[in-house]
Amino acid sequence: MRYAYAITSALLVGGASAALVLQNPAGAQTAQNEPGAIAATVPRTGAPMSFADMVAKLQPAVVNISTTQRVQVQSNPFAGTPFGDLFGGQQGGGRPVTRQAESLGSGFIISADGYVVTNNHVISAGQRGAVVESIKVTLADRREYTAKLIGRDVATDLAVLKIEGANLPFVRLGDSDRSRVGDWVVAIGNPFGLGGSVTAGIISALHRATGQGGPLDRFIQTDASINRGNSGGPLFDLNGNVIGINSQILSPTGGNVGIGLAIPSTEARPIIDRLMKGQPIQRGYLGVGIQPLTEDLARSFGVPKGRGELISRVEPGEAAARAGIKQGDIIVRIGGKDVTPDQTLSYLAANLAPGARVPVELIRDGKPVTVQLTMGTRPPEDQIAGFDPDADEGAPGGNQGAQSVSAGLSVAALTPQIARTVGVDPATQGVVVVGVDPSSDAAAKQIARGFVITSVNRQPVTSPAAFNAAIAAAKRSGSNQVVLYVLRRGGVGGYIAVDIGS
Repeated sequence: MRYAYAITSALLVGGASAALVLQNPAGAQTAQNEPGAIAATVPRTGAPMSFADMVAKLQPAVVNISTTQRVQVQSNPFAGTPFGDLFGGQQGGGRPVTRQAESLGSGFIISADGYVVTNNHVISAGQRGAVVESIKVTLADRREYTAKLIGRDVATDLAVLKIEGANLPFVRLGDSDRSRVGDWVVAIGNPFGLGGSVTAGIISALHRATGQGGPLDRFIQTDASINRGNSGGPLFDLNGNVIGINSQILSPTGGNVGIGLAIPSTEARPIIDRLMKGQPIQRGYLGVGIQPLTEDLARSFGVPKGRGELISRVEPGEAAARAGIKQGDIIVRIGGKDVTPDQTLSYLAANLAPGARVPVELIRDGKPVTVQLTMGTRPPEDQIAGFDPDADEGAPGGNQGAQSVSAGLSVAALTPQIARTVGVDPATQGVVVVGVDPSSDAAAKQIARGFVITSVNRQPVTSPAAFNAAIAAAKRSGSNQVVLYVLRRGGVGGYIAVDIGS
């Protein structure tokens, strides 16, 4: 279970809009939480005498999810210290060795043919240098399936898997907008790898903003016990509707302290729908840096506290710049909706369709101004956050953005922003390495995340698709190697021959 500190939380965020409709033909299997199947088992008012009947109906659709991972670790315990060279020879030369690792989480089946919803971080690499080899789904009756990753959305921390089965128990997503603070809820999941476990509590808050910003900084807060391993599991109301996907906890210790966060089903539904269909997730984008209005800043700018957000930076050429928005403006309303601490500018902008033309109301130099803005398209999250060469790599092909996995390398498009981050000329054409298979020849040749590849066999590559095509062409020709021109961090370049025979 991913967690965050209560004071300095670092939470994944996301959002979208649309609708998910899972329909069954006449005579098909019904959902475990079909209307009427749950409501009759508990009283409609007050606390139920027991949750047992409801849980017995729902628990078969809740699954345990585990991953098998490969991770490189130093065989020399003194690597990186002044004693590394002295003792390296006694530990296989100090070269990294590959170990097996595992992770555990929860999920739930949403269709009789085996679509499974979980959190993205449940099926991602757990540490730097790790590569996810397989994903296993275990049902409550102990049936095990190897799952295929259908799609993931890093911003919302959602992922959809597929297992090959028929007539599987499943549940439907409900309408979290009908939930109220104080309503009873039940969480079912796999805390600490113990297997199916049930906890109950109430909704503590709706539309909870964590303060981290982003396109989905809006959660259901519950005091139902949620711990590590509950990630990706469902949060049910007393009618058996899935109103949330358990995602995070706020805790100073990493354990449950009564503040659990679930992604609302109405926010998750459109993302799941698009992931199931293999469609890209597109969100609106302003192209600005946003700074919350503290009490002092609000007083200095002459605006009421809790209304609007301050623009600290405007990206050249993006939607805000084209509309004439300037640094120091305070946006108080966009698309007819107020900007508040519970309804942030990031959230509102991300939930507007790219290309939509909307009015933006702002305060500039103490005077109200309204501009018309055409929404841009939100770039991949790694571009927004700034590419971190030292960040966790995740599963091959699983990172956000257009990517290719070939020759033991996972690569992404090289943008000018990423180029500046890794220390190469922003005008450089090529692809950036975002992951390396630790068992590959590329890893043995010390190619690492953050390196830039500009050519394969002396032919320029300007996109992940071009990189993949060049590797495929070399294999078709019978070659066991390709020659890559690689720019290391700082712009130092050279040719490297990489084995592609395996």
